[in-house]
Amino acid sequence: MDIQENIVNKVAQSGLITIDLAEYAPIQEDILVYDIKDNLFHGLILKEKDFRDFVKQHDWSQYQGKHIAITCSTDAIVPTWAYMILANKLTPFTKSVHFGTKEEVVRNLFAEAMQAIDYTAYSDQRIVVKGCGDVYVPESAFVSFTHKLSEVAKSIMYGEPCSTVPVFKRKN
Repeated sequence: MDIQENIVNKVAQSGLITIDLAEYAPIQEDILVYDIKDNLFHGLILKEKDFRDFVKQHDWSQYQGKHIAITCSTDAIVPTWAYMILANKLTPFTKSVHFGTKEEVVRNLFAEAMQAIDYTAYSDQRIVVKGCGDVYVPESAFVSFTHKLSEVAKSIMYGEPCSTVPVFKRKN
């Protein structure tokens, strides 16, 4: 019995463009947290003179090329100017400086990446936004991407090309 059939890859012929938002993920090792709690007297109070002395003596070059999350993990009242001084000292060395947690920095960096995309490249295209990967992509990135993509795409689906969930289809 000699049966010969051609196997046809219908996914490849579908004209779908698959986009993996994980490709826009920041490198986790490039994000460091600066916790100002280490500069507090008894973990409660920021003494201006001690803080300014620390700022002058600290080696800020250790943050070279990193994204920094400035935060305070204790329940202390920290004056705004202290965060401003840290941002000023970190700026010459870092890729970016943010206020908040590492997770908030990841969301901020994803938001910046979503804004930088040239969405016109997806005009009238059928797009599958890949989900369920090894790299964490915040929901905010999916929302931002979909918001911008909805203005130009013919259709948007979520998942894998072989198994998608319809999100949007432009009506002619």
